[in-house]
Amino acid sequence: MRTLLVLIAAAIAGALTLYGFAPYRFYGLLPLSLAALAQLVQRNPQLAFRTGYVWGVAAYTSNFNWIYHSLHDVAGLPALLAAPLLLLLPAYLAIWPGLACWLTTRIDQRPWVRWLLAFPALCELGEWLRSWVMTGFPWGAIGYSQVTESPLSGFIPIGGVHLASWLVALTAGALVLVASGSRLQRLSAVVGIILLWSAGFWLQSLSWTTPTGKPYRVALAQGDIPQAIKWDPATFEETLKIYYQQVASTRAEVMILPETALPVFLDDLPSGYLTMIAGDAQRKNMALATGIPRRTNDGRGYLNAVVTLTDAAQPYYAKDHLVPFGEFIPLPALIGWIYQYMNMPLSGFSRGGANQAPLLLAGHRIAFNICYEDSFGEELIGPAAQAGVLANVSNLAWFGKSVAMSQHLQLSQARALETGRFMLRATNTGMTAIIRPDGEIASVAAPFTQQVLEGMVQDYQGLTPYMQCGNLPVIAGCIVLVLLAIGLGAWQRRQSSRPPEAAA
Repeated sequence: MRTLLVLIAAAIAGALTLYGFAPYRFYGLLPLSLAALAQLVQRNPQLAFRTGYVWGVAAYTSNFNWIYHSLHDVAGLPALLAAPLLLLLPAYLAIWPGLACWLTTRIDQRPWVRWLLAFPALCELGEWLRSWVMTGFPWGAIGYSQVTESPLSGFIPIGGVHLASWLVALTAGALVLVASGSRLQRLSAVVGIILLWSAGFWLQSLSWTTPTGKPYRVALAQGDIPQAIKWDPATFEETLKIYYQQVASTRAEVMILPETALPVFLDDLPSGYLTMIAGDAQRKNMALATGIPRRTNDGRGYLNAVVTLTDAAQPYYAKDHLVPFGEFIPLPALIGWIYQYMNMPLSGFSRGGANQAPLLLAGHRIAFNICYEDSFGEELIGPAAQAGVLANVSNLAWFGKSVAMSQHLQLSQARALETGRFMLRATNTGMTAIIRPDGEIASVAAPFTQQVLEGMVQDYQGLTPYMQCGNLPVIAGCIVLVLLAIGLGAWQRRQSSRPPEAAA
């Protein structure tokens, strides 16, 4: 019975993390949830892995509940298959917090070593590993909960979201000492938390990059095309009409249409339509870029691309970090049969290549990324360093009226903070937004509406500390802390095993 109660408590603590992220943004829930997990592990070390694993399954299932909507309601997968597939990703991701808890209990018995050295570092190393193992899934990392309301967001330009994740776990470890440590440990932990979060307040006032050139007007299209009809030939002409009308009614220096806004291969787009929409933009001296599938140069594959329509050469950016099971099929011989039950066109994209150059639109260098790529901060550093503005084009119609849109907006806010640049978001159904270099939302379009969001932005130059070093300092620091904790634990065990006369 005790084991069951511990696991139920861990599940509740994990499920509540949903409210720490957008759209709820109760950022204080994440350190409290992790502190509750750590306290359960402290009192029941024999259940460490199971406790961390159950916490992870509950946390990731509650945060990624929109997977079921995309598989069942949109892709048409039967519920008997969609429900277990919803649990598949959380079941894998939960391994990392489970391992972090298990290793924490085996490194050292002393609370301050466990909860200030081992636990925060192991939690962050788990977050980092899940961001690249098997192509990675960093969505929902602990640090995103601190964007931008939390004082800890001030650390994101320095060490990225991974630094924020470590600081959240460190705060949680300090809270464990406040709850169950010695008098000195409690006092030290309280002072440490106050100093840490106060430093974050101060860091929020710093600017790491500087504006350059004059502000200019941008326009971000939101077509609101339901996924169920997006690729339907019967609605193709209506889709083209919607986006042409949005372009025709807009005056800006730069206009961006969402991911696969024009649901046809670029070379299959009616030439009359291309001439009409590009010509209209050119007459207004407006650079126009759109998301559209594009065949590879050798004609053997196809790309998820953003193409500049108002440049005769049609320069493009092609998505490089593809979504497994969505944009490419891993192990097709093993799981390819599942796709016969789903309506999922273009699930075999080719990669576009790393570190593609920004696109030049109306004299402004804009570094594009597409949808899910926005969750990989370090991969955007190279293009961002060459650009004055970042832009993300997305089609989140796959996730309906779920929290996925708000969570993805929060990812973009983190990228703006990490790079010190404006982030433009052109999406099909939402959240279309303009985000300032400090991560704050300048303006946002109402989701599930057809509109064009316009606003003023400015190019920025310079490199934040995160852009100069990436994730390396945080990851290396966490490895050092784990090794230090292991060393202290080994020394403590040797000391305790020595005979009293030898110790004297």
